[in-house]
Amino acid sequence: MNRHCLGIVWAALFLLLVVQSGDAQDERQHGPFARIAVLRARDGHNVDFEAGYIRHLEWHRRAKDSWGWYGWTIWAGERQRWFVYATFGHTAASLDNPVSPVDDERDTVINVTPHVEYLGNALYEFLPELSVGTGEPQPTPRLEFTTVDVQAGKAKAFEAALSAGQSTLQGETLWYRMIAGGTAPRYVRLRPLPTLSAVLDAAGVQVLPDAVNGLISKTTVEILNLRPAMCYGVSLAHP
Repeated sequence: MNRHCLGIVWAALFLLLVVQSGDAQDERQHGPFARIAVLRARDGHNVDFEAGYIRHLEWHRRAKDSWGWYGWTIWAGERQRWFVYATFGHTAASLDNPVSPVDDERDTVINVTPHVEYLGNALYEFLPELSVGTGEPQPTPRLEFTTVDVQAGKAKAFEAALSAGQSTLQGETLWYRMIAGGTAPRYVRLRPLPTLSAVLDAAGVQVLPDAVNGLISKTTVEILNLRPAMCYGVSLAHP
C-alpha cells in the first residue's frame, strides 16, 4: 500500500472514530422527552406481579440498560394501588434506541404480562419555562401527580398563564405536555415531596393559578409512593 492510500485509510478511520464519539455523546445528552405508563395487578396477582417486575428490572441490569426507570404505587386517588412507571430525560434519538427491544419484550411477556392489565402509555415533553427543576424528578418517597385536561384550542393560553406564574413556584415543580397517548391537550405536573406532611403543607399552596380556571375541563390530583425495589438506574440517595 502506497503512502497516499495509507493516508486515505487513516483519514477514514479517524473520521469514523469522530462520528462514533459524537454519537456516544449525543446518547449521553439529556433531552426533554419522558414516557409515563400505568398498569395494575390482576386480582390476586399482586405478589406475583411485584416479584416478576423485579425480575424484569434484573434483566435491564444484565442488559446494561442506560435508562433510568422510576416505579410508584398510587396511594391516594381513584386509581389506588395502580402502578406507575416512567423514564425521563430522553432525546428523540434515544427513544428510537432502547436496549434490546425484542429481548425486553420477551422478558416482559414472561415475567410481567401474565399478572397485569396495561392501562396507559404516553409520551410527554418537559416544559422548562413553566417549571422549577431539571425534568427528571428527585426520587423522593412521595410524589404529587397532577393531571390537567385543557379545553380544545386553549393550550397556548394555558401555557402562557403558567409561564406568567413560574417565578412564584415553590420547590421542585415539573410540567410536561403530552405528545401522544391520550386525550389532548393534556398536561401533567410532578411535585416530588419527602413526606406526607409535606404533601399536606403543600396542599395549602394554590394548586393552579386563577388565570387557568376557565381553560380546564378536568384536574386530577394523586399522591404516589416511590417503590425503591421497583426502580432501576435511579439514584435513591435523596433525603
